[in-house]
Amino acid sequence: MIGHITVSGTPANPELNKTHLICAWIVILMMPSIQSEKAEFFRSLHEGRSKILVLPNAWDVASARLFENMGFSAIATSSAGMLVSLGYPDGEDIGRESFLSAVKRISSVLSVPLSVDSVSGFGSTPEEIAITIRGLIESGAVGLNIEDFDHKTKKLFPVEKQLEKLKAIKNVGKSMKTPIVINARTDALRYAKGGDAEKFDEAVRRANSYLDAGADCVYPMGLTEKAAISKFVKSVDNFPVNVMIRNGLPTIKELQELGVARVSFGPSASYATMGLLQRISREVLEKGTFSLLVDDAITFEELNSLASKRK
Repeated sequence: MIGHITVSGTPANPELNKTHLICAWIVILMMPSIQSEKAEFFRSLHEGRSKILVLPNAWDVASARLFENMGFSAIATSSAGMLVSLGYPDGEDIGRESFLSAVKRISSVLSVPLSVDSVSGFGSTPEEIAITIRGLIESGAVGLNIEDFDHKTKKLFPVEKQLEKLKAIKNVGKSMKTPIVINARTDALRYAKGGDAEKFDEAVRRANSYLDAGADCVYPMGLTEKAAISKFVKSVDNFPVNVMIRNGLPTIKELQELGVARVSFGPSASYATMGLLQRISREVLEKGTFSLLVDDAITFEELNSLASKRK
């Protein structure tokens, strides 16, 4: 809260107090503009076919800051990585407030744009989705993933229901003057009815519907083969397409040649980190050595620096 400033228990200089108040209000008034600029910059990263957007997915403050330090132009969160780190399975068991609190802690240390995996939006109605989106924007996010898959029923949401969510997201962005960048994910390749061809067609149908509703990028979960990626990109008229790094995916150079606009880590960095901890544990317990634990490790000073914004 902005209020009367005191120093060592005594009232501060009135003129100094006035200056602090003016500066604080200037910062508050500038925040929507700064966030809007970040959102527009993040959107622009999807538009340049000359350079694919590589988006790392962090799961906590330290991993997000490390990715920024390494030079990534934007950071995303991984729902699985972040939620498991907080003691919840992937999905929406965590509850909206705890989820938003974790997002805010991550965004507070970043200078680059942050996109958030919002699972299915933490709500079943447009009104509930709007509450989540307002919270995300207030937490510092300028982009989001939104799924068309219900983690509880293991079924796809009806397209009409997903279009209502997208409309609600767009409306909140307009009302808050932050053009939040929407990455509309479809799980049709895994959960639609029929064989592979029918699943692919349903993924394309959903993707085009989401783009028509204002999504900035579409994310066909499970797309890995070159021919299928190329066909999908052409089927959505070369609008931005996101694919996730996983076994069997073409190289980043090849993805760019196929017309992919964005490639994300997904939970892969979390998997890799947990895999390293497994190997460290195995070496210490079985061999009595600890080279994996100390070789190529960062220092205490480097670790401590990840708790705050870069200077």
